[in-house]
Amino acid sequence: MTTTQNRPQNPAPNPRSSAAEERANRNAAAPRLSFPSAVGLVAGREITSRIRSKSFIISTVILLVAVLASIVVSGLVSRTAGDDTTPVAAVGGVASVFDEVEGYEVTDVGSVAEAEALVEEGEVDAAVVPVENPVEGGPTVEVIALESAPGGLLQALAITPEVRLLEPAPAESVFGYLVAFGFGLLFLFAASTFGGTIAQSVVEEKQTRIVEILLSAVPARALLAGKVLGNSVLALGQIVAIAVLAAVGLMVIGQDVLLSDLGPSVLWFLVFFAIGFVLLASMYAAAASLVSRMEDTGAVLAPLIYLVMVPYFLVIFFYENDLVLTIMSYVPFSAPVGMPMRVFLGSAQWWEPLVSLVVLAVSTALVVALGARIYQNSLLRTGGRVKLTEALKG
Repeated sequence: MTTTQNRPQNPAPNPRSSAAEERANRNAAAPRLSFPSAVGLVAGREITSRIRSKSFIISTVILLVAVLASIVVSGLVSRTAGDDTTPVAAVGGVASVFDEVEGYEVTDVGSVAEAEALVEEGEVDAAVVPVENPVEGGPTVEVIALESAPGGLLQALAITPEVRLLEPAPAESVFGYLVAFGFGLLFLFAASTFGGTIAQSVVEEKQTRIVEILLSAVPARALLAGKVLGNSVLALGQIVAIAVLAAVGLMVIGQDVLLSDLGPSVLWFLVFFAIGFVLLASMYAAAASLVSRMEDTGAVLAPLIYLVMVPYFLVIFFYENDLVLTIMSYVPFSAPVGMPMRVFLGSAQWWEPLVSLVVLAVSTALVVALGARIYQNSLLRTGGRVKLTEALKG
């Protein structure tokens, strides 16, 4: 009787296990860069790919030209409007009332009859002549016109009392609105544009699985830091270029005084933007790492879009409200807009920008650390959307 010995049979190979081991062996064999070198490599890749993009170059050039043209054209229009003069005739010593009034071309004539003749011929819009028999305490001059007297002329001849303000406004209302609109628009445009670029890059790398190759050479934190650093350099460079062109435009139209008033607030805006954008960029990258398809980015990026838009609307609608601007100055998401606006208005003490900057820097460090954890734990998870709690737990 023949007995068969039971031999242990080899288990069937697990393709998933083999693939995982092969990837682990490949990652172990691949040379690992140091963290600074990896960050610099990724940042350089982000900057180079954006600079080589025709759409980025064209949009940047259009933006810079539009900024410069808007400043120069507005200056020329205001200067042209200021050069418009109203021709009037004046008799004798009456012409002295126009010594401190601008916008009138005065023709000095010898008599009332000559002044009336100029008005009838259309040579002047009106004539200012002395009253023949003035009543005590009454007007001493009268205006002669054809159909109606120019309203501006009547206002110029009216007695204007001296004005003493108990709480003088540090800047004109219209100009303050324009400055608030400029700060808010620049922050909204740069944050949404470059933040969206970071999110798109993260999702594309996950969707095409290129991120697995990248992680074989650089750590996840270095990959995130490089993306944030590269896009921060591009965003800040674009803002600096806009500021320089705006300064050139103001000098071209002869607004040196205006440039000196804007200078400190613009410098503070650049400093606050450089730190505040890092905060937002980290959040954009972390949020995008939760999804694996472009179609799903809208849901995860919606809260960030609101965070960027809220400071824009607040600074426009409440640019004269010191309480709202003060609160905005110490909230990390709105400090890059609120504090420079208060510096321009002169309502901020010398130490307030420094305190606000410290609050923003500490908040940015915390958000970057939290975003790096979410990014690292979600980057290799494909399929459905990763829940935020799972990404935080790891």
